Amino acid sequence: MGLFDGLRRGRDVQFDSGHAATNAIELTKRRAQISLTKQGAATGHLRVNLSWRMRTSDIGGPQRESLLRHPFRALKPPEVIGHSQSVVNVDLDLGCLYELQDGSKGVVQPLGGYFGDVNAPPYVKLSGDDRFGSGSGETMYINLDHRDSIKRLLVFVYIYDATPAFDRAHAIVTLYPSNGPRIEIHLDERQPQARSCAVVMIEKVKDEIIVRREAKFVYGFQAELDRLYGWGLQWGRGYKTKVQR
Repeated sequence: MGLFDGLRRGRDVQFDSGHAATNAIELTKRRAQISLTKQGAATGHLRVNLSWRMRTSDIGGPQRESLLRHPFRALKPPEVIGHSQSVVNVDLDLGCLYELQDGSKGVVQPLGGYFGDVNAPPYVKLSGDDRFGSGSGETMYINLDHRDSIKRLLVFVYIYDATPAFDRAHAIVTLYPSNGPRIEIHLDERQPQARSCAVVMIEKVKDEIIVRREAKFVYGFQAELDRLYGWGLQWGRGYKTKVQR
């Protein structure tokens, strides 16, 4: 059982309704979970999308600061800040740690080519790897018609290479259920040293499929997320193949 299994169970499901015009629910620290079962969305394909953009405060160069307050800043070379995604070369990856009811465990992620399968175990499939932050981002599909075979799924985001992406980019993970409004988790915290983030747990609790916001940033990669949530997998260094733009 993972470290955070059982937390908040038995409480009433609460959530922020967000803006009616956008038909979205935003999971927050205060109201962190929702039941897909109660909103009639625990069947069909649950689409999970990762997208990101540059923070607007980083566009247009560094912020001016008073030299009276920081006189030695004048001796420091100016920080080079990219003005577009292509310059900064942000490469965030979407992944999922899975544990099925039969005890099988594993990962779905671009690194290593573990893209999964939507119609066979683990019933999770990554559609591809977005290296350059396109408008569509990265998308994962979870087949909730096989919800009885699923114990827990931890959707996470990690940085490939040395890009300080969590500090420079605003990322959002959006879940599109088969019924009802979409569910959004915003990764707004400034975490310049973080390499990975556990975003959301999708878990079968009794007869319900519960979606719970995690938004836990860690300084390591998948192995550290594994230890944090007690998955017990063996990890090794992985690499991506080179692609042409």
